[in-house]
Amino acid sequence: MEFLVYAAPISGIIALVFAYGLASWISKLDAGTDRMKEIASFISEGAMAFLRREYKTMVVFVAVMFVVLGVGIDWLTAVNYLIGAGFSVLAGYFGMSVATKANVRTANAAREVGMNQALKVAFRGGAVMGLCVVGLGLLGVGSIFIILGIDKMSVITGFSLGASSMALFGRVGGGIYTKAADVGADLVGKVEAGIPEDDPRNPAVIADNVGDNVGDVAGMGSDLFESYVGAIVSAVILALTSTTMDKTAGALFPMALAAIGIIASVIGIMFVRGKENTNPAAALNRGTYVSGGIVIVSSFFLSLSFFGSFNNAYAIIAGLVVGIAIGKLTEIYTSSDFKYVKRIASQCETGPATTIISGFGIGMLSTVWPILFIVAGIIVAYDFAGLYGIALAAVGMLSTTGMVVAVDAYGPIADNAGGIAEMCHLPKEVRVITDKLDSVGNTTAAIGKGFAIGSAALTALALFVSYSQVVGLKTIDLLNPMVVGGLFLGSMLPFFFSALTMNSVGKAAFEMIEEVRRQFREDSGIMAGTSKPDYARCVDISTKAALREMIAPGMMAVVAPIAVGLILGIEALGGLLAGATASGVLLAVMMANAGGAWDNAKKYIEEGHHGGKGSTAHTAAVVGDTVGDPFKDTSGPSINILIKLMTIVALVFAPMFLAFGSLL
Repeated sequence: MEFLVYAAPISGIIALVFAYGLASWISKLDAGTDRMKEIASFISEGAMAFLRREYKTMVVFVAVMFVVLGVGIDWLTAVNYLIGAGFSVLAGYFGMSVATKANVRTANAAREVGMNQALKVAFRGGAVMGLCVVGLGLLGVGSIFIILGIDKMSVITGFSLGASSMALFGRVGGGIYTKAADVGADLVGKVEAGIPEDDPRNPAVIADNVGDNVGDVAGMGSDLFESYVGAIVSAVILALTSTTMDKTAGALFPMALAAIGIIASVIGIMFVRGKENTNPAAALNRGTYVSGGIVIVSSFFLSLSFFGSFNNAYAIIAGLVVGIAIGKLTEIYTSSDFKYVKRIASQCETGPATTIISGFGIGMLSTVWPILFIVAGIIVAYDFAGLYGIALAAVGMLSTTGMVVAVDAYGPIADNAGGIAEMCHLPKEVRVITDKLDSVGNTTAAIGKGFAIGSAALTALALFVSYSQVVGLKTIDLLNPMVVGGLFLGSMLPFFFSALTMNSVGKAAFEMIEEVRRQFREDSGIMAGTSKPDYARCVDISTKAALREMIAPGMMAVVAPIAVGLILGIEALGGLLAGATASGVLLAVMMANAGGAWDNAKKYIEEGHHGGKGSTAHTAAVVGDTVGDPFKDTSGPSINILIKLMTIVALVFAPMFLAFGSLL
């Protein structure tokens, strides 16, 4: 059985080779006219410049954490931390570099060929991100297992910590960047100046398109990279601390499952083929269902060969079903095909206040069914495979991450393609195709966020179980005042974190709005089309604001659990993690779904409903969408990383808490 350990890095290499093949295919496609190439170069240069500056900023944090881990825990864990952080950076960098090539080629495919080819290019661009995420994740975990062996595998928590810390900074920084630009572009361009979305006269339009890449491609990729790694690591740690199972089999099983998931994702990617004049969502769903079906069938064979029963397969399937269910529920609450978004759109006729009230209400309502499914998944997984089963449910949900990220990253590529079509004044039929792709992309992005939040709940719970096993915490005693104190502190942290990130977007957006207004005011030639806006100035505003504002939320996620663990003890820290997980999941679901619903209500009105573009309802919908932007693209998706990062910090620093507690 031990030879199966090589399946993990080998499948990771297969994913990376396949990603390279897709990237090469995309690079060889025609990028269109000189004007299209020029606009695409602005977006690409802005995105890659931000990513480089972001990584340089994070180097200081990484260096400090490396020393703290080396001195406080051990240097092997510290080295693993560096590897995890490095692989997270590589996944984001590779994925975004290809996404910024795929956007213009998607627009040109729509111009020269049609819907099917444009879908193919956009989706394969997203698939590179997905395959890099799972390829680097499993290559890293599998290689560490081979090099260190089962006896030293506990230091793998450092790898997960590196991935989580980079993901939080990437998600928060990218989210602040993209929403500052988006809010500025919408409020001044659409509402005040009355010009279309992605109009080249809007000074913030390039920054807005850059933000789609740094927030929704690189940030989202880092998010699911750390979820993917965290789920596998939690299962491995539970196997190592178990007294009832074969440790080697328990550690190898989640890696073998993830390896099959990679192959399933590659096969699923090849099944995504659309037809002209059909809904692109059908092709994307087909690939998702194919990859999920392969994992379900394979899990039975794996469970039987490793453990002699199907119990672990049932836990895996529970996680996978919960992930698919949350995705579908997210679609119901955020797609204009269903009643909830249409309800918000109708409320827009009476102004921004009722728009925001209805969006909030639907966001809160949308928490009910996802939580019920998560609870059911936890109970089923535990009944069949105990605490280890909860970790397997998380691995099962994330086993097809390659496919999920591909579908998610397709969205911003299609969005960018539409922006390039508008800025280059391509024929109207091109924009019709890109708008259709983008509309589906909005729904897939919302589904991806729901999936990430659902996986965060299971992964955080699995990591929490690992923490409790390591520190010997048998129960969370609600009669213990220290535990109750930790519980309330933990419940408060997601709200505090959201306040920091929301206010950061507000401050950055204010700067952007003032800059766009200044350019319109001082240069009348911009609106007349006789002079060119200063795009670079807006890009610089978003970049500086994102890098400045991402530090405090990122530091909070690391400092809070360490401070509570050292000052109040391991039981209080257990309460903090429980409180943060419960309130964080609910808040994240509410914010992500409310934001997605506001966004699609605006697009529903823009299709001609309730007065269409330029109407009073449209103005109210734009305000609602602007409020929802940081909900769904900054604060909401960052919360799921927050709760996992705090839990993995607690797990990694557990030996320090135990040692410090014994001295008191």
